[in-house]
Amino acid sequence: MEQAPVRDRNDPRQYDDLAAQWWEPRGAFAMLHWIAAARAVHLPPGGGRLLDIACGGGLLAPHTGRFTHVGVDLQHSGLQVAKQHGVVAVQGDAGRLPFADEAFDVVVAGEVLEHVRDPAAVVAEACRVLRSGGTLVLDTIARTWWGRFSSVTVAERLPAGPPPRLHDPAMFVDRRELVTTASRHGVALRLQGLRPSATDYVRWLLGNKEDVRMLPTRSTAGLFQGFGIKA
Repeated sequence: MEQAPVRDRNDPRQYDDLAAQWWEPRGAFAMLHWIAAARAVHLPPGGGRLLDIACGGGLLAPHTGRFTHVGVDLQHSGLQVAKQHGVVAVQGDAGRLPFADEAFDVVVAGEVLEHVRDPAAVVAEACRVLRSGGTLVLDTIARTWWGRFSSVTVAERLPAGPPPRLHDPAMFVDRRELVTTASRHGVALRLQGLRPSATDYVRWLLGNKEDVRMLPTRSTAGLFQGFGIKA
């Protein structure tokens, strides 16, 4: 297998380098499948229009049920993969979404805020395109020593962890600023942490399990979720 080039931390071209692995169960994005399943827990029942910001290869697709799943991403390679899984793929910038106000019943922003220079702008845009009464769901990594240690120092060395150099800890997210920004735009976010089930992970390593449950935790100092309803 041809080795991917070494990129700077947080270089978005890494997603192009690894595009063939989006749906590989034991590929570079294995943990993103597990996080997508945990994200889906917070989707409301029923249907409507769901916007998946920075959708990548469309890993949320198996969990969107009767929603019309619209995905927006900067990287063309991921969008091409997402289309193959039923996602209505739109190329665009998360900080300047190409959609009308209140166009969606649900907006999801998974594993994107720690990759952008202005996470507040992405949150503001997510709230803008969300209808009143709609659900916002996001997940990201906290700007703490534990966030850096768990998601970079440790996770980049583990099977199923993020590809090396995918994250830049300097861009991890301030939780207080995140909650304040969402509140300013009409969404009272509730935060909770996420961690992989140790038992599931060992079984996955042994080849006895296809995926790993991401369990909620009280600590939000590492990987965490936010979810709320727009007033």
